[in-house]
Amino acid sequence: MTPLRVAVIGGGPGGLYAAALLKRLGPARDITVWERGAPDATFGFGVVLSDETLGGIEHADPVVYGALRAAFVRWDTIDIVHRGRTLTCGGHGFAALGRRRLLEILGERCASLGVRLHYRTQAPPAAELAAAYDLVIAADGVHSATRAAHAGTFGPAVTTHRCRYLWLAADFALDAFRFEIAETPHGVMQLHGYPYERGPGSAGGGRSTVIVEMREEVWRAAGFDTQDVRASVERCARIFAGALGGRPLYAGSSTWSTFRTVTNERWSHGGTVLLGDAAHTAHFSVGSGTKLAVEDALALAACVGERADPGDLPAALAAYESERRPVVASTQRAAAASLRWFEEPAVRTGQPPHRFAFGLLTRSRRVTHSGLRLRDPDFTRAVEEEFAAVERTGQPPSTPPMFTPFRLRGVTLRNRIVVSPMDMYSAEDGVPGDFHLVHLGARALGGAGLVMTEMVCVSAEGRITPGCTGLYTREQGDGWRRVTDFVHTRSPGTAIGVQLGHAGRKGSTRLMWDGMDEPLPAGNWPLAAASPLPYRPGVSQRPHQLDRRQLDTVREQFTAAARRARRSGFDLLELHCAHGYLLSGFLSPLTNRRTDAYGGPLAARLRFPLEVFDAVRDEWPAELPMTVRISATDWAPGGTTPEDAVEIARAFTAHGADAIDVSTGQVVADERPETGRSYQTPYADLIRNTLAVPVVAVGAISSWDDVNSLILAGRTDLCALGRPHLYDPNWTLRAAAEQGYEGPGAPWPLPYRAGSRPPPAGRPVPPAPRLTPG
Repeated sequence: MTPLRVAVIGGGPGGLYAAALLKRLGPARDITVWERGAPDATFGFGVVLSDETLGGIEHADPVVYGALRAAFVRWDTIDIVHRGRTLTCGGHGFAALGRRRLLEILGERCASLGVRLHYRTQAPPAAELAAAYDLVIAADGVHSATRAAHAGTFGPAVTTHRCRYLWLAADFALDAFRFEIAETPHGVMQLHGYPYERGPGSAGGGRSTVIVEMREEVWRAAGFDTQDVRASVERCARIFAGALGGRPLYAGSSTWSTFRTVTNERWSHGGTVLLGDAAHTAHFSVGSGTKLAVEDALALAACVGERADPGDLPAALAAYESERRPVVASTQRAAAASLRWFEEPAVRTGQPPHRFAFGLLTRSRRVTHSGLRLRDPDFTRAVEEEFAAVERTGQPPSTPPMFTPFRLRGVTLRNRIVVSPMDMYSAEDGVPGDFHLVHLGARALGGAGLVMTEMVCVSAEGRITPGCTGLYTREQGDGWRRVTDFVHTRSPGTAIGVQLGHAGRKGSTRLMWDGMDEPLPAGNWPLAAASPLPYRPGVSQRPHQLDRRQLDTVREQFTAAARRARRSGFDLLELHCAHGYLLSGFLSPLTNRRTDAYGGPLAARLRFPLEVFDAVRDEWPAELPMTVRISATDWAPGGTTPEDAVEIARAFTAHGADAIDVSTGQVVADERPETGRSYQTPYADLIRNTLAVPVVAVGAISSWDDVNSLILAGRTDLCALGRPHLYDPNWTLRAAAEQGYEGPGAPWPLPYRAGSRPPPAGRPVPPAPRLTPG
């Protein structure tokens, strides 16, 4: 069998390590690396690797691992400096080394194994190499020429973000990973720093990476855009003189940059494969891009090694992508959440110090409340004590945040858990029946502080499907009274809320399980919307545009439904202005193309939803709260922006909304949401901390640990969970049992009290032997 011939474009850590591994696993392989720079030419200074990555290196190549281990600086604390106060959290565990030293180690390993290294040499184009080599590894970085030359094949997408950053170094070793916020006249500037080399003995010295980052508008306002790099570096050293002890900073070859997130639809084509930053990037605030590149190299070498025949390379590359893509996607989601936090620091600088620090530590959602309790109990206890004092919970600081009370007007919720509105499509003529009594009653017995109905439609023509509930007849109101009476009688202390809405252009469709968003096969009713735009062009019915008289009719339908809701005994009313339904359709520029007073700029698009809100608020009892659900983004170009969402929330709050229920999307059919765990919470966070208004976070929140983390960090006041409550109606009570909580925030119904402790598991594990012969 002819030995595998491999060409590597790019002599960074990923390319070098892939070459070394492939050569070590196949000594007969012919492997060549091209690097256009010198062996020690590099962007950046230090590199952070995780214990997981190091474990993979140790298993794959003990020689490289031994050299890395000798060079590593290790530490386990993070210092967060906020308004002159330094808070320290331990137990994290980091390992770093100089990037040049890393390149030396990998270059020496390649040379010792017989890899040919061509430094200061531009690689031939990938297409040319593919004609002569079996495998071409494109490790040519974030500005990959290979990716650009074959964009039609790889399908790249590059997103440029809102901060400028400068990668620097200092000639001393920081004691910890350091985050520092500088509030300047121009705006907030941030320092990220960590040690990567220790000085000899106790004489000090060493080196640290220092990254200075700020929003583009802050960067320009401060005049950095008109200064050369040297002047910028000197100025950054003055701004962060406290962190640096008055020492200078060094830029090397660094210049001000804007971070770019890179994704690709495919990572390989024929025998050419993307690796590291050429395939994907993740913001530096969650770790090193080098870490991902090294892990790519480990996976690629393993997948190629498992298929010895060069003819199996396409399968090997497919296996590599299949293995790595989910891991990378997860990292990119965490990085996106972290990046967003650092893009919006100004909205959080006024937070209490421990909340600010906790929010920074949990920004990516990979670190949670329970995780920090294990890492640093004292730090976490201080966070909990501050929360209890600031929120005036009246509960011991050890109370899980989710089980602290929250007040909205005259209603005090006994805990922070909301059963999210979920359409059940199980009504007859809009009347809630036995199903709704059991469904909502079970969730009320299950411990949530607030149970919400599905979207209750204000008219027959405002239904999504024939199975939707309504509040436009007396019989419907009586049906809801039966539900609220059960909740108040059998689960005292649980509040029940109604969500009022009108389907707009998304109405007259089949039941979800018969074809979501598909028109009825017969018996369709006419649709109305802000503008005559079908939800799914070519599929959905075209709605007619509401005129002035019809707008008045719709407003009256909402107020009539609010009167029935009051008589039905609900404790809270939510106005549904999200998900592309009628009122949402007025708010989004993608669905509102009107040229009258209700279309155009955001203030005009808000006009009709605010008219409806005012009319309903006037009808709803003054002592009872009213909330509004919004879509904070349309997940589509040209749609609602986060800045728009803040202004929408500001407007409803000014008109008397007691909380904003922050959802996203479902406005246009061709949306492209960035889904993932708790993926909508950054929008709730932005609104809450910009406007200082109560918010409800919703969207893929599933664990009580996430709920506690979100509340402690000040990202939300309440958490709405939908599918977890479908999976387990007693989700809240189970969460209490699993945390050992038995307080007033989660009382078990008397008939259920025997189940308030987790049932015993199987055979207990005996203790390990601990006596040894003397």
